[in-house]
Formats: sequence, structure tokens, C-alpha cells
Amino acid sequence: MSNQSNNESHYLLIWDNQALPKITNGQVALWCSFNDGGSSNTVSIPALVEENSESLRKRYLAWVYALGETKILGSRFVDHLEIRPGFSYWWMTLLVEKCNYAKSPQIDNAIKLMALEEWLVGQTLSRVKLVSANVLLAQCVDTWCVNKGLAFEWQALPAKIEQLKISAVPGTDQAEQVSWARRIYQKVPCNLKALIWLINYLGKRWPLKGVGLHQWNQSKGRVTFFSYLFNLAPDALKMGRFESRYWGHLPDALQHDNCQTNWLHMYVQDSPIKSARKAAKVIREFNVTGKPTQVHVTLDTFLGWRVVFKAIQDWRFVLRVAQKYKYIPVSNTSNTIDFWPLFADDWQQSFIGVGALINLLNLNLYEVALGTLPAQCVGVYLQENQGWESSLINAWQAAGHGNLIGAPHSSVRFWDLRYFFDSRSYDRKLKNNLPMPDQVAVNGSASMSAYLGGEYPTAKLCEVEALRYLYLADYRNETPKTQRRSEAPLKVLVMGDHLLEDMQLQMGLLEQAAKTLPKDTVFIIKPHPACPVNPGHYHQLGMRFSDEPLSILLDDCDIAYSSGITSAAVDAYFAGVAIISVLNLSKLNLSPLRGCAGVVFISTPDELANALMLDFISLVQATGVDDFFFLDATLPRWRDLLDTDNPIKLRNSN
Repeated sequence: MSNQSNNESHYLLIWDNQALPKITNGQVALWCSFNDGGSSNTVSIPALVEENSESLRKRYLAWVYALGETKILGSRFVDHLEIRPGFSYWWMTLLVEKCNYAKSPQIDNAIKLMALEEWLVGQTLSRVKLVSANVLLAQCVDTWCVNKGLAFEWQALPAKIEQLKISAVPGTDQAEQVSWARRIYQKVPCNLKALIWLINYLGKRWPLKGVGLHQWNQSKGRVTFFSYLFNLAPDALKMGRFESRYWGHLPDALQHDNCQTNWLHMYVQDSPIKSARKAAKVIREFNVTGKPTQVHVTLDTFLGWRVVFKAIQDWRFVLRVAQKYKYIPVSNTSNTIDFWPLFADDWQQSFIGVGALINLLNLNLYEVALGTLPAQCVGVYLQENQGWESSLINAWQAAGHGNLIGAPHSSVRFWDLRYFFDSRSYDRKLKNNLPMPDQVAVNGSASMSAYLGGEYPTAKLCEVEALRYLYLADYRNETPKTQRRSEAPLKVLVMGDHLLEDMQLQMGLLEQAAKTLPKDTVFIIKPHPACPVNPGHYHQLGMRFSDEPLSILLDDCDIAYSSGITSAAVDAYFAGVAIISVLNLSKLNLSPLRGCAGVVFISTPDELANALMLDFISLVQATGVDDFFFLDATLPRWRDLLDTDNPIKLRNSN
């Protein structure tokens, strides 16, 4: 009996399911639950991640850094991928981008594995059992057990398949993910997929070729913005006038100041602009109504057969390097956990597949665009640290333009790893350094703290007004809504997400919770433009849809219900509206309100129903809106930053 008891005490169950497991004598690691049931032998891995968030984030960033620094035949891997003088393709890959909320969801499992490994230090194990539907996680745990000399068992759960009740804008990547054609396409070899994508892309985007090119080449503007042809103000769009919710009234202010500007847009298909032909028409209208102070083009304006040929040549170079050194960087790291199964697909996409060809086409398009643009004093781009941004930075600097400024347009989330790098990446002493803008324009104290917490060089940070949030200044003296209006139906504002998976989860929880709510509850749905909601699938909710600005909708609701990612939660929080936010337990907490007092996080229908039925919401804001964002509507910081009459410091060639 003692031997059996001893064996059980050396047993670890990794439970990747939201329902709690049956009582066991061994250790239990809950992979996707905060509820440990009060058991002394049970640990919540998500809770461990949050408790050790700083060290785990640093450890993961160090792991990514080590991949690029791996020495192969006497040279760093990052140097083997030098695709232009001083510029490595490495910085454009998914491994470096670290988009854990969408493109690379297995990052969260890698960080959880790190947390589990640290928790097990000093403990004695003989056997590990994993209960999960995640085959990639199973492969990682299996290899780890082999390296540790442990017995391993995997109980494979059936993959959870839910009826899709959320649609996506036709023709977008999300729409293609659920189409039958997409399922067939997924079976095609990775490199062939890339070529099919390229042919399809050229066919769809060719109508944008040359649109606005003459104005661009002849522009007298010395300030250039890089933005998305997306999230445009509908009323302005109907009149052919440029107004972007990313930039607020900054374009109008610059026009008022007679500051001539250039705008290079990356076209993103959505409902208002459903095709490249429509986008071409919009750009032409912008150039008419914006004359003489604005010039507009798209990145696809610079398409041509020479650009396509050079992109394919670059792709062949990357393919050769990838085939020659496949597996080497990952297998050469000093970590005891082999993460290769989790990132094999990211590697394929980045070096062989569609992602590689997208990156390299963007690189060549930016080189043409910025090589033909008259000398610029200042450039500003929406910073999210995506692969295309490295292309832009390199092309801008190679063309000899002036200061380049990255501008995060929203809040900077702790677990949005795109914004963070190992601090050694900021060392500029080696060749093929991390591409960095000359400055990062942070829109408030919260973003400044986030960058400094990630050890970003202080000298490269500057302050600007939060263009998307200027209207929140009107709520400075508002009292938070801590009590519902008496005798009136409960009004719930549902703020949608742009990812299908997250929107499906959010609406699914609401659908179940609504069964226990008063019948007269009013649900106002504001879906993301890229992820519409089909009302026929949720007819029992009695919901209505609205595309009105959040500033209007927030004034007319009792509670705001948000996905776990959307930045709209910030609007509601500082408008004094009680916030209930979804916490997707399969992911890290990517909420922009993580750590803010008074925010209610839920992960089950019961938790949501209970939160919605509270008479009082304990909404105590830890900081005022002015402690979060810079909100001076006269934009003194932006105007000073973009003042081309000031002496421009030439970039240090070193």
C-alpha cells in the first residue's frame, strides 16, 4: 500500500478542460481554469502565469531572442537571413511578431509550460497524464517527459466543434477560414499555397495599381502617414472625404495649419469598401477633396511585374535558408522544453508559406513607394509591430528620409507580446539589428509605463495625445454609473470583437446567460466591422444593432459587455460605465483593463448572468482618464512633433 501511495503522490495530471476533474491522489495542474476547488494538491496554471507574469514574459522574450542569436556555422541565424544590407528577414517572421492573440495562439501554451516547469522544481514525479484535445501540447509534454525520464500518457479529448453563428465580411481571411474552398486549400502544400495566394491577390488588387501615383511622385508634403484603409467614418466616406477613427481630427488640424501630408493606406476589405475597385474610387475621391494639402495612395498603388518578380526572388532566398537550417535554431536552445511542435506552423508560414510571400511582397512595395517619394522630414505609422512594419522601417531608412515615428493607436496590453522584446534586442552594436523607429509616440501615462516596463529605451519615447480617445475628456467630471435606472429595463451594450473565435465565445456565453435574465432586458450589439453578427442566430435575445459611435451608445446603457481583447472596453471604463469582460481561459488575459479596479471578468454563463443581475456594480476607478491618456483636443504634442519648421536632426548613421 505504501508503494502505491508513493506512486500516486508522484503522479501529475495536466487537465486541459474547464470542468474540474475527479479527485485524485496525485498532483493536478488545471490548464484552463482559475478554480482549483480549494484542493491542496491542485494548482491553476492561469493563476500561476498571472502570479509570475513579469518573469514569465521575460523568459519567453529571451527564448525568442535566443532563436535569432543561435550560432550556425559561425554566424548568427539572424545574419544568415540578411535579405538587404543590414536588414534581416528574421524580424518579419511570426516568431518575432509574437501575435499571441490571433496569428500565433500556441504562444500561450508555451508560457503555460514554462509556468508548469517552474512550479515543478523540487518536486519528484514518476508519471504524467495529459487530458487535452491539443495534439501539439501533447507532443511537447511527451518530449519533456522523455527528457525527464517520466512515463507519459495522453488522453485525447474530442475537438470541440461549435456551430458557427458569427459571420465574417465576405472575401476576408476570416471568411475564407470557414469556407469549403478554404478547407480544400488547406490540404495543398505550403509553398503551392503561397503561389495560389499571390495569383489571387494580384487578381483582386490590380485595380489599385497606379491610383494616386502621379500625386505621390509630385507631392510637396514633407510629412507622411502610414495607415489602414479601414475604420473610416461612414458619413465622411459617403462624401468622399478622408476621416479615420485611428487619427481623430489630426488630419483636419494639419489641414488647418496648412501642413501638407501624404497618406499611404493598406487596404483592408470591409463592408463599406468591399472591393479594390471601390477602394480605388475612394482614393481618387480623397485626392480631390483633400487637395491641395493631402495626397492619398494605397500600398497596392505600387504593384507591378517587376515588384512581383523581385518578391519571388526574395522568397526563393528565404526558402533556401529555411531548408538549409530547418529545426536548428529551435533545437539548439538551452530550454528543457522543446517548443518546436507549438511553432512548426509559424515556421512554415514565415519561411515557406503565404506569410513569407506577404512579407516579401510588402518589402518590395515599400521600397518602390518610398524610393519614389520626394524627401520626407517625418513619417508616422500605426505601430503594432507586425511584419510589414519592419519592411517600412528598412525601406524608409534606406531611402534617406527623416524621423520615423511609430504610434500605437490604442492601449498597450501587458500580454500583447508584439509590443515587447528582450532588452538585448535594443542593443544597436551589431549588424542586422531589430528595425526600430526613431521614436515611439505614446498616447498616455499607461502606455508610457508599459513601454518602460518592457525596458524600451527611454530616449526613444515621446508623448502625444490619444487621438482615438479625445472625447473621453468630456467624462472627467462624470460620476461612474454604480446604480441602474429604477423601473427601466436593463440595457446591455455588447461590444464585439474582430476575431471570429472570440466573438463566438462572447455571444455564446450571452446566449446561455440570457435564459435567466428578465425578459425585457435590452441588448444593443455593436459588432466589429470585420465580424458581423447574424441576428437570426440569436433571435431569443431580442437584440438590436447599432453602428453609432461609442460615445453615444455608452451614454444610453447600464452595463457594457466586452470580449477579452477589444479596446472598446477602455472607452466604457473611462466613460463611467460598468464593465463585464470575457476571460477566455484558453488564452492569457489580453484585456486592456487587466489590473484595473472594478472590472468584472467572467468565463461561464452563470458568472455572466450573476454579474448582469447585480443591483450595484462596485466600479471604483483606480485612476482618472487623464492618468491614462493625454487628452488635450488642441493637440499641442502632435503639432510640435510634426512641426517640419523645426530643425530636423539627421539620423546617426551608426
